[in-house]
Amino acid sequence: MAVNCRFATGVHVLVLLASEPDSLQTSTDIAEKLDTNPVVVRRVLASLQQAKLIESQKGPTGGSRLLKSPKAITLADVYKAVETGSLFHTPNVRAAAALRVNASLEKIFSGSIIALLEEFEKTSLSQVVKRVGKQTTRK
Repeated sequence: MAVNCRFATGVHVLVLLASEPDSLQTSTDIAEKLDTNPVVVRRVLASLQQAKLIESQKGPTGGSRLLKSPKAITLADVYKAVETGSLFHTPNVRAAAALRVNASLEKIFSGSIIALLEEFEKTSLSQVVKRVGKQTTRK
C-alpha cells in the first residue's frame, strides 16, 4: 500500500513560505529544504495555487509565496487543496456479507472525514509555524 504524503508536504511547503513571506521561493529551493524531488513540490504548489493559497511566478526570478495570511489558512484548506481522492478505501467485493460490511465502513469513513476536517479547521498555518518555532528554540 502506498502512503500519501501530499497533505504533509503541503503543510511543509506552506510553513516554509510563511517563514520567508517577503521572498519568492522556487520549487528547487523548497525541495532541497524538504529533501525531496522538485517534481513532488511542483505538484503540491500547483494544487495550492489552484486553491488560491499561494501565488507563483515563472521565470528565472520566479518562485512562490503565500497569497493569504498564515492566520487565514487552515489545515482544512491545505487538505482540501492537495487531497484528490478518498482517504479510506473499501475492498472490491461481491459477496452479500462483505457488501454489508463495506456499507457500514463507508458510513464510518464518512464520519471520520467530517471529524478530521472539523479538527483541521481549528488549526491555522500560523499556529503550526509558532509550534515549529517553539520546537526549534528548545533544541
